[in-house]
Amino acid sequence: MTVYIGVDFHPYEQTVAYFDERDGEIRYRQFLHSDKQSLKAFYRKCGPEAVVGVEATGCLWWFEKLLFENGTKVKIGDPRLIRRAALSRHKNDFRDAETILDLLVNGQFPEITPRSEQSREMLTMLNHRHFLVKKRTSIANTLQAFARSKGLDKFRLQTLKRQQELLDSVSTAMERLIVTSRLSLYNELSKEIAAFDAKLAEEAERDEKTKLLMTHPGVGVVTALALTHTLGDVRRFRRKEEVVAFVGLDPLEKSSGEKRRIGSISKHGSRLMRHLLGQAAQTCRDHRVKAHYLQVSRRRGRPKAKVAAARKLLINCYVMLRDDISYEKFALGGAKLACARGQER
Repeated sequence: MTVYIGVDFHPYEQTVAYFDERDGEIRYRQFLHSDKQSLKAFYRKCGPEAVVGVEATGCLWWFEKLLFENGTKVKIGDPRLIRRAALSRHKNDFRDAETILDLLVNGQFPEITPRSEQSREMLTMLNHRHFLVKKRTSIANTLQAFARSKGLDKFRLQTLKRQQELLDSVSTAMERLIVTSRLSLYNELSKEIAAFDAKLAEEAERDEKTKLLMTHPGVGVVTALALTHTLGDVRRFRRKEEVVAFVGLDPLEKSSGEKRRIGSISKHGSRLMRHLLGQAAQTCRDHRVKAHYLQVSRRRGRPKAKVAAARKLLINCYVMLRDDISYEKFALGGAKLACARGQER
């Protein structure tokens, strides 16, 4: 007989509601994640036929591995849809676990496809690289502000000559100590970023999908890898609008009656992916993307034009991955083919 288990998962503890078809009773348990022995004993007792449902969250990977070791089937659900299915507006850990259990038993659990371990590691690496770049940019901006206070022109900090000019402009021992420390941090971060870039270039060379995306103008190693491992299998998206919504570049609509109001983008998906697409769209040499940017900027301004260009670039990459074509083939006929398929649907 199957045992259904609904898990309300938190970083340091979890609440479990489980249902055994043999007696039809719902029971509840709470576990601390520090007590791994009790966790393993409970799920081992439930048997390999048990079905576990849990909301998607960022700290779930170790728990998935624990269940896989026991041979237990685990389903990961969309948190928004699970909360929307709750029968009561009251909320606590036991109610949340029971809601997940009800969806499992009734066959209505909103299951999503989790990313592979390789994709998780790659996205973790990309996010860490982005963290280092932000720190380096912050230090560079601080040094540029110091240079302006000394009457120096704006310059690139990468060159040793410019760094020496900055050191020569200090007037006190305290200023020299601060500037030297910041330059040391800047150079150390640059080395770390270069090491990550070299590793990412090796990974991109081994991935055919990433190399395919890099044929598109403006899409480099970092953007291509982020797209490949964020989107996963693009054939699960039926329309280009689903891809746009998955990344969070879809505009929110708040219309009622005769009033139609389109607001800002949903920002539902990966923040890093939206940032990289915006940067790539600004340097993209594709004439369609550039023309779209100029057209929107004249009507709505540059910030909204940047979002619109990023959305168009995302759709281009989606079509290339879906049809497994390079940018040359896409530019010749891929765009027309995508429009034709959209009209058919």
